[in-house]
Amino acid sequence: MSSPPCVISLSGVTFAWPDGTPVLSGLDLLVPPGRSALVGVNGAGKSTVLRLVAGELTPGAGHVSVAGEVGYLPQDLTLDADRPVTDFLGLTGTLRALRAIEAGSVDPADYDAVGDDWDVEERTAAVLGRLGLPVGALERRLDELSGGEVVQLGLARQLLRRPDVLVLDEPTNNLDADARGRLVDVVASWTGSLLVVSHDPELLEHVDRIGDLRDGAVRWYGGGFRAYTEQVAAEQEAARHAVTAARSDVRRQQGDRQEAERLLAQRKRQGARTAERTNMPKGSKDFWKNRSEKHAARYRRLHDDRLDAARGRLDEAESRLREDREIRVDLPATEVPRGRVVLRTTGLVLRHGVALDPGGAGLLDVSGPDRIALVGPNGAGKSTLLHTLVGRVAPAAGTVDVRVPVGLLPQRLDLLDDGLTVYENVAAAAPGTDPNVVRAALARFLFRGSRADRPAGTLSGGERFRAALATVLLADPAPQLLLLDEPTNNLDLASYDALVSALSGYRGALVVASHDQRFLDDVGVERVVDLGPAPDPDPDPDRDPDPAGVR
Repeated sequence: MSSPPCVISLSGVTFAWPDGTPVLSGLDLLVPPGRSALVGVNGAGKSTVLRLVAGELTPGAGHVSVAGEVGYLPQDLTLDADRPVTDFLGLTGTLRALRAIEAGSVDPADYDAVGDDWDVEERTAAVLGRLGLPVGALERRLDELSGGEVVQLGLARQLLRRPDVLVLDEPTNNLDADARGRLVDVVASWTGSLLVVSHDPELLEHVDRIGDLRDGAVRWYGGGFRAYTEQVAAEQEAARHAVTAARSDVRRQQGDRQEAERLLAQRKRQGARTAERTNMPKGSKDFWKNRSEKHAARYRRLHDDRLDAARGRLDEAESRLREDREIRVDLPATEVPRGRVVLRTTGLVLRHGVALDPGGAGLLDVSGPDRIALVGPNGAGKSTLLHTLVGRVAPAAGTVDVRVPVGLLPQRLDLLDDGLTVYENVAAAAPGTDPNVVRAALARFLFRGSRADRPAGTLSGGERFRAALATVLLADPAPQLLLLDEPTNNLDLASYDALVSALSGYRGALVVASHDQRFLDDVGVERVVDLGPAPDPDPDPDRDPDPAGVR
């Protein structure tokens, strides 16, 4: 029987970063037609696999092949801020030629530029509308868009190309609820082949299969997210039973081995007494002694082999257990007494015109360990507000009075110096702190030993988040007001739980901009500030200062 067809094939693929940090070693991966997802812990190499498939990276060894043209949406779009949207979508030349032809041009170059794409305007309007973007976006520049709009535009670019294989890396990052729903519809209705890296349960429910990249290999599970979690739970339950049984067997074999040694010692003493009582000749004593030692050696080997086999079964059973570690931190220096004012705004108007304190309402007056959510559609100014609170962006009117040390974790996580190690980044934020104290604290953020000495530029999205979170929370002075901008972007399922656990140890005031309602519920948000709809763009609009990768 022939093997099922595959649209993506990785054979013996090895990849390491230029500094020698290994990512993949001898990876074999076959992705069949249809909608497939890839999950796994942060740092497993998922984004690297997608970049290899897209041709952005070249393997150090092995072979990568794809059946057809690839459309790739990366996790972080790094773009030219002043670039026109039409140029980013690859439409500038075609639209210019269409306008010329409509004006009467008969230049063959214009007809060549259009080719068979006479309906490009209708298709573009349909794709933008499907993703919730106005056609007017074509008249804007990239830096006039929010982080979520940039992601949507990146997806629109790929949909307009109509690739054979669509490859998406964490496509729900920065998207509001409406945009997430539209993306889910795109994935659910995609008729070509698709490979997506995501930790969004709703999105993963609409794929045909999920591959789990763990310990350098991929294991496939049929169905969507619910089927995947049920299968993994059943496997883990079986693995736990196997570990329990294997440990009992090891203890039994250890007991048998000790009993065997006791019996051998007893027989040796009895043999020595018998030889003395019977006045056995020396030659006979040597014969029986040699024979007894050979028998004892065989007996020991038998029990050693049984014990080694039991330990091997235990190792194999334990290897099937998933030990996704948690961040466990206690941050007493961040504590703020209940009722103490940490932030007060007066007549605050953001640079793009949104009034936060209409009539002096004080929507963002924060006291004690308040936990406040900033919500609103993409482009409403959530990131702008957070940057205004820390003084990175000046308000159009009003004042901001921050009365405690403040820490901001931005969407792009650009507070890390890629040329420094994780340890060096954290140490720079806490000057004067004993190096051993810094390393001990990093270990609680899962950067143990040599992991803390990895350059920040080589970290995966989730690892980079943990490093950035550590840099903010372990700073000196410790932040008693913590501002988080879409903190669940790039987090695998275990790291999501780790983030919630880490924030449970945070004792200060928290203001978080997020589209993830589950996260807001899990961290115990007490108040919601809705920034409402995004403002209409001006001819020269003020922009969100942190549009997720636009540079």
